[in-house]
Amino acid sequence: MNKRLTNKSARNLAEIADPDALAGELADLFEKHGAGNDFRAAMLAHLKAFRARGHETIETWLSEDGRGLDCARRIGALQDAIIQGIYAFTTSHLYPVTNPSSSERLSVIAVGGYGRATMAPGSDVDLLFVLPYKKTAWSESVCEQMLYTLWDMELKVGHAVRTVDDCVRLSNADMTIRTSILDARFICGDRELFDELEDRFQADVVAGTGPEFIEAKLAERDARHTRSGESRYLVEPNVKDGKGGLRDLQTLFWIGKYFYGADSGEDLVEAGVFDKSESRLFRKCEDFLWAVRCHLHFMTGRAEERLTFDLQRGMATRLGYLPHPGVRDVERFMKHYFLVAKDVGDLTRIFCNALEVQHVKRTQVLSRFMQRFRRRRPGKLSDSDDFVIESDRLNIADDFAFERDPVNLIRLFHLADKYNIPFHPEALKIARRSLKLIGPKLRENEEANALFLKILTSRNDPEVVLRRMNEAGVLGRFIPDFGKIVALVQFNMYHHYTVDEHLIRSVGFLADIDHGRLADDHPLANEIIRTIRSRDVLYLALFLHDIAKGRPEDHSIAGARVARRLAPRLGFSAADTETVAWLIEHHLDMSMIAQSRDLADRKTIEDFAATVQSLERLKLLLILTVADIRAVGPGVWNGWKGQLLRTLYYETEPVLAGGHSQEQRKFRIESARARLREELADWPQAEFDAYCERHYPAYWVRTDLPRQIEHARLLHAMDGEGGKLAIRARPDEFRDITEITVFAPDHPRLLSIIAGACAASGANIVDAQIFTTSDGYALDTIFVSRALPEDADERRRAERIGKVIEQALAGQVKLRDLVGQRAVAKGRIRAFSVEPDVLVNNTWSNRYTVIEMSGLDRTGLLYQLTDVLARLNLNIASAHVATFGERAVDVFYVTDLTGQKITNANRQAAIRRRLLQVFQPQKEGSKETSKDGGKDGARSGARAGEAA
Repeated sequence: MNKRLTNKSARNLAEIADPDALAGELADLFEKHGAGNDFRAAMLAHLKAFRARGHETIETWLSEDGRGLDCARRIGALQDAIIQGIYAFTTSHLYPVTNPSSSERLSVIAVGGYGRATMAPGSDVDLLFVLPYKKTAWSESVCEQMLYTLWDMELKVGHAVRTVDDCVRLSNADMTIRTSILDARFICGDRELFDELEDRFQADVVAGTGPEFIEAKLAERDARHTRSGESRYLVEPNVKDGKGGLRDLQTLFWIGKYFYGADSGEDLVEAGVFDKSESRLFRKCEDFLWAVRCHLHFMTGRAEERLTFDLQRGMATRLGYLPHPGVRDVERFMKHYFLVAKDVGDLTRIFCNALEVQHVKRTQVLSRFMQRFRRRRPGKLSDSDDFVIESDRLNIADDFAFERDPVNLIRLFHLADKYNIPFHPEALKIARRSLKLIGPKLRENEEANALFLKILTSRNDPEVVLRRMNEAGVLGRFIPDFGKIVALVQFNMYHHYTVDEHLIRSVGFLADIDHGRLADDHPLANEIIRTIRSRDVLYLALFLHDIAKGRPEDHSIAGARVARRLAPRLGFSAADTETVAWLIEHHLDMSMIAQSRDLADRKTIEDFAATVQSLERLKLLLILTVADIRAVGPGVWNGWKGQLLRTLYYETEPVLAGGHSQEQRKFRIESARARLREELADWPQAEFDAYCERHYPAYWVRTDLPRQIEHARLLHAMDGEGGKLAIRARPDEFRDITEITVFAPDHPRLLSIIAGACAASGANIVDAQIFTTSDGYALDTIFVSRALPEDADERRRAERIGKVIEQALAGQVKLRDLVGQRAVAKGRIRAFSVEPDVLVNNTWSNRYTVIEMSGLDRTGLLYQLTDVLARLNLNIASAHVATFGERAVDVFYVTDLTGQKITNANRQAAIRRRLLQVFQPQKEGSKETSKDGGKDGARSGARAGEAA
């Protein structure tokens, strides 16, 4: 790593990185201006221009040749020239020493990342000034002059001034300093001091401490992965510190240099850690990641390490990626990125397994959930003579085990799962080299397919073994359709992982539900999974549900076709195959309906039940939906989504059993009133009856008992105080939401005002429940995402939102101004474009017209949409808000002012036109005059359908 630049990487570097020429130019400026502020200003301007010209040239070379490692070395050489030039000028003109004493010596050394002679444009400059044994006035002046010059150039400089003894002592005490000096590289000054430091470091620090260093570096790597995200398949990866990034390669190099004395990939080959192909792969990965990192810094003008959505498109263009059918250019680039990250993971495993074999790293069991594994004696397994236990690892008996029986390529992973045995490095290495053995004959082999199904549906920890199969390349070869989505990225903010990682994680969450590990989070799924007829059907459906992503056609339909081909191969019956295909084709239905439909509307439930058709399918679909959402990424699942899914399940279950007639609806209303009466036993009967009459039937069907009790007491207290407005907030930790209930005189713009106040307060609305009372009041409950962990803090936040709502209803604040300050596409969302769509549908409900709107999300969108609906004189019976990353889907159940559906084609067209304008930044629908929908008007008592 510390070798000279190659001829290719050197290019014309001397033209832009000549330290002697730079020192001469600084001397000329000194002669011209003399010592003083004028000289200092001229020197800094010259140095900044020198560095800027160099970076500009290096960026041009990177664009032309695409060699990232060469680019990093060129930038390192440019920084060397700057430091060498400053040092030469400083020691010859500012602080010259004609007859230096033994103490007036100084060695300027690059350490850390800079010590490896590779830098990105925004990298820190880490320097170590080494002294013979103490500071002198001369060395202190030189160090200060160099540091102040570099700082004034606005460089991020890390530095230390130490003697050789200091360096050795601190290296023994601090692993970070030890690692930094491991990378030490001489820049300028006294070479003998540097050589002394290297000799002492090897003798007094490195010798005999290899295992200690290895454990520390691997622990540091694990902690870094935890901070930046456990998976290497996060769709906004950290190129430097993320899993599969440059730091992982650097960790391997540190260990290789420390333990094996390796200075290059070739040295690691000689040490027997890598073979030549793996050494070439190491260099290839390093070159690609450095290209990405350098481009990132050049693009942003700062030390940006995270490849965020708003940068990925530009990066794909810079690197020359082109779109393919069904896959955008940015998705092709990100697929390449994650394939490289996967290769980095492979190299890490090969390296670490080699260390384990040499007993300098502890062996770990395959899965933390499986505890059956105990130390085993070396020898063959009873399951197969082709496998042995060697150093507590699963290995093949000889190098020809896979050629002798290709089924062993699947059996290897089955046995690892069965006995929770980690893989021997040689077994995985030979498995990777034997992938050509996986062809049509093995894919049709009955035993191989049976073993794979056992792995997939294992009661141990299938996620771990499937991931190992994927990383080894076996999974993609054995299931070719899976191979097509390996490292595939969906360019959106909703999915946090690559498609293959999402599928494997979803199987892992299903296994957690299956084991009861998520009983508190998913009580219903935990309960019904014990009652399903075939868990194999569920596991296969979840494994395949996104298998057809990246194709031009609908992935649900194409995925069902894949299932119909694959399931019989795995031994599924025709009936079970059809169930798997149905689950894949409809795997989005339950989530979409739960989040964007009125679950109290009988038509919603009846239509969903008609699609599902059987209680068994309903159970399977619920569990699949839960695992799918959980596997999308951290923070996507919350208790509110769980509540919606449970409600849809409980509403649909009796329909599939032949219930839910109008008689049942009346019975449910009567039962609801009776339960409330028991809770309000202290109320006089007349007062209770009068209260019940204030609510229309829909209220009793759609509202649970705890909320009914809370509403009754809220209205009773307000009546007693003679007030006209009441606002209450209640955090709900389990559902991860906060309810804000508003009881106020009904008004055409009430929901719009509430939504605007929430937007102005920075609250994210996830749903809204709307009711009107028979005496002309509105009872609206807004559900906003929880922002604070403690209930007391969250309640105070909700009360502040309530205060803004109260001020807005009183006309004390201008909502459009407040929302307008926030109503822009936020941060990463600007990287996306979502074609807006408005659907006006009269078939989804018997009583309402359903308007579904989708488009690019932004703060204040719901406020603007409801404002337009109010201007169009539409009564909103219910509102349903869902956000899928950058895409917002808002659904409203509406009627006209007479309580009728919107059936006129011209008016439907006008509604679509006005709502589409909201999604256009230059034409905000909330500010347009209404020529299609008329002017604001009061609603006559009830909102649409409440009296029905």
